[in-house]
Amino acid sequence: MTNEAVPSITYSPLGQRIEGDGTYIDVEIYRRESDAGWILEVVDEENASTVYDDPFETDEAALAEVLASIQKYGLRVYLENGFPDEDVQSGTLH
Repeated sequence: MTNEAVPSITYSPLGQRIEGDGTYIDVEIYRRESDAGWILEVVDEENASTVYDDPFETDEAALAEVLASIQKYGLRVYLENGFPDEDVQSGTLH
């Protein structure tokens, strides 16, 4: 049995639930203590997750990415529509 240390996760206070278009998403922004970049994860009402491939320099930049995507495409882009292939900046995994 090994005693590997479990990485400490720091959650941004900017994480939040965003409601609209008859649905909601939970924005989760976090990083391991040893990492400089912030991970952006968006979880929809059905508990499906979209995680951006590339970390963000700041938690503010991660939140700004979500808000810009919602403004451009609407909240449901994280649920049913998905991002147009030619317009994905950071890339997503579903």
